[in-house]
Formats: sequence, structure tokens, C-alpha cells
Amino acid sequence: MDLIVDYSLQGVQMLLVVTAAPALTGLVRKVKARLMRRAGPPILQPYRDLARLMRKEAVIAANASWLFRAVPYLVFAATWVAAALVPTFATGLPFSWTADLIAIIALLGSARFLLALAGMDVGTSFGGIGSSREMLIASLAEPAMMMIIFVLALIAGSTQLSTIAEFMLSTEAGLRVSLGLALVALIMVAIAENARIPVDNPATHLELTMVHEAMVLEYSGRHLGLIELSASLKLLLYVSLIACVFAPWGLAPMQSGLLSWLIGIGTWLLKLAVAAFALALFETSIAKMRVFRVPEFLGAAFMLGLLGALLEFVLAGF
Repeated sequence: MDLIVDYSLQGVQMLLVVTAAPALTGLVRKVKARLMRRAGPPILQPYRDLARLMRKEAVIAANASWLFRAVPYLVFAATWVAAALVPTFATGLPFSWTADLIAIIALLGSARFLLALAGMDVGTSFGGIGSSREMLIASLAEPAMMMIIFVLALIAGSTQLSTIAEFMLSTEAGLRVSLGLALVALIMVAIAENARIPVDNPATHLELTMVHEAMVLEYSGRHLGLIELSASLKLLLYVSLIACVFAPWGLAPMQSGLLSWLIGIGTWLLKLAVAAFALALFETSIAKMRVFRVPEFLGAAFMLGLLGALLEFVLAGF
């Protein structure tokens, strides 16, 4: 009976992340519109867009290979698995032993690699530009992310997210400068990985500035719907990751009761709402930077992670 409950909770988490992801995207768009004194689309508009795209037939270029057709499904599967591994409302779920930061980054890296290949598969100039820019950002964001993981591993003694969350909830964590540096670096990496302002503008289609949108211009119908859903899942993944590591309040232990799980779900949804408002406020108060400034932005994130790791080494010597 306990085994059935455990796997049911894991299934609930998987359904929660894929269900809440479009709502997070819709909330960010709504808040941004209201901050710009516009009515904006409804929060549920991404669900309608996805339903409309899923009903449409996919138009595929004549010279597209099998990879172009398979990439949307592979990217969605990898992103969904990565997002479902991050603890949202409870720790110690049956698959929590696989919820390792390095494994999650590997899944996201695989999805990015496949999407870049699909962008170049048809042979259009936009796809090539977007793929090259995406790989440039990835080559800078992944080292910064590894330094952040290194800092967390030094502090918590593990890269497993449930272990890190439990450590952060304990009195041993305390206030650390290295954690503050890692948090700022992780936010910067999350902005770059999700193609948000100031690194990229998800609402633009200008050839001189777009990165992610350039890779998916040739997709349509259900394929485009899966890619849009994957992008929403990726945003939710990073928000959940920041909440799990740096604000793990409300996470219920595995053996707690129904009330603790419901409180955990409510707390997680509240964190998503706060993050959506903060992201919308940040994007409306800052301009997009030039593409050539992105290495400096991510270089700063890498240096923050490196400083955090060095600080932990120094403190460990005393």
C-alpha cells in the first residue's frame, strides 16, 4: 500500500509540472502586460494556444530529415523528465535518487543539443544563426552552472536535490555569502537558459536579436506545440530548482500526511506566482543587451560561482 502511495505521489508531481508550466508562462505575460498598462492576454491563453497547435497538421520542409520530426518529442520528453525530478511539494519521492543536479543538467544539455541540430537540419539561415548563438550561450552557461553545483555540493555534501533541500532546512545551513553568490549566479544562468530579457526576447522575431525563436521558425502544428510546452517546462524547472535549493520552505517529508502534501503544493504554487511577478518586473525594467554582451553576462555568473567555491574552500580551512 505504501508503495502505491509513493508512486502515486511521483505521478502527481509529474502531472503537476506539465500542467502548471503553461500557467506560469501565461502569468508572466499577464503581469508584464499590466506593468506596461496593457490588458494583456488571459493567464490561460497558453493552454488555448497549445490546444490549437495540437489540432493543426505539422507542415514539414521537403528536405527535412527524420531528426527534424523526432526532435520535438525528444526535447519534450527530456525536459519533462528533468522538470519532474526537481522536488516541488515533497522530498524523498521514489525517483528522488535520480534527482541529481548533474543528471538534470545533462538532460537539459541533451535537449539543447537536439534542438540546435534541428535548427540546422533544414538548412535555413535563421536556423543556423539561432543554433550557433544557442551553442555560444550554452558553452558559457554550462560551466557557470557546474560551478554553482560545485558550491552546493561543498556546502551540502551532495548533488542530490532532496538531500540539499533537507540540509537547507536544517540549522546547519545558516547564512552564507557563498550561497548568496550561487543564488545570483543561478538566476543569471536561468535567465540565459530560458531566453529571457536581457539575453533574449521571447516575443521578438527580429533576425539580429532572436536566439531560441530562430531555431524553431520551421516548426508548426503539434511539433511547435511540443516545443512551446518544453520551453514553459524549462522555465518552471529553473523556478522550482531555485525554490527547492534556496527557499525549500513548505517541502513535505515523504512519510508525512495528506495535509502536509497539500500545504506543500500550495506553497509551491505561491512560489511560482512570486517568481512570475519578479521575472515580469525585471523584464519590464531592463532593456535587452546586444548579443556580443552575453559572454560578459554569463562570465559574471561563472565568476560568482567560482568566488562562492573559493570562499567555501577558505572557510573550510578554518
